[in-house]
Amino acid sequence: MAPATEPTAAAAAGRKRKKPHGPSKPLAKKPSGPKSTSGKKKKKENHKHTTHKEKKPRPTGPPAKKPDEPDQVAAGDGGGVLLSAAMPPPRQLEFLLRSFERAVKMRLSPLELDSYSEGCMVPLAEGRAQDVENFGDHVKGAFGASWKEELCEGQVVEGEIGVGSPALLVISSAALRSSELLRGLKMFTKECRPVKLFAKHLKVEEQVAMLNARVNIACGTPSRIKKLIDIEALSLSRLKLVVTDMQKDAKSFNLFTLPQVSNEFWDLYKGYLDPKVREGNTRICFYGAVSERDITKALPPAE
Repeated sequence: MAPATEPTAAAAAGRKRKKPHGPSKPLAKKPSGPKSTSGKKKKKENHKHTTHKEKKPRPTGPPAKKPDEPDQVAAGDGGGVLLSAAMPPPRQLEFLLRSFERAVKMRLSPLELDSYSEGCMVPLAEGRAQDVENFGDHVKGAFGASWKEELCEGQVVEGEIGVGSPALLVISSAALRSSELLRGLKMFTKECRPVKLFAKHLKVEEQVAMLNARVNIACGTPSRIKKLIDIEALSLSRLKLVVTDMQKDAKSFNLFTLPQVSNEFWDLYKGYLDPKVREGNTRICFYGAVSERDITKALPPAE
């Protein structure tokens, strides 16, 4: 019977060695794993939900303008200052003359400066956009009570109103912009058509023919305007108002800063417009916004 005890002991030992595998079954299940994951998900969802509730909506409208802030255009247009609305006429005149001096690289003498009057600058209504839609109303305000007589009549008056002599001259840096501004003046052009004075799609001969009639409104670019004055097709004898369009192009250049065009403008101004301004027969109106940087270049700080 003694030998039979060995397998029994071996079996018992085998059973003892198998015991550690018993508790491995509950360790393999680990039901707590999925529970902790779902708990984390719930926490994340709760966190997201809480964050969504606490998030404040962004303001949709433009910020309110401060009372002492000068009239400015929308940021989408690059920003800037509406000179004719935000600056008094003496300051506008100073901007014009300083820009003129910088362009021609010369200084006006005190005697020459005295020949200018602040009345030659036209202030425009504050709080109204200076765009194509409002252009006609701004021009009407600048002419005052005489707007209908000056801008709408279509008959030549012998000895008083000759052919090719506009009362309003609009100067822009590009042909497309000139056409846009003319659309804003339709209220004046039913009886007397405006004349386009730019080179794009228009020959000089065609423009000479159009100027051989009564003209109240002309709009164009400096180079072509000067050429037509040079050949005596365009007369400035009846010119009351010159609008300098300060609209910026895609590269933020305007009539006073665009290479070549600015030189052509100041040639036109020096040769033909400046004498009319000094005499007091013609006034200047800035239309559109000028950047703070361009103002700072031309003007010293106000005292």
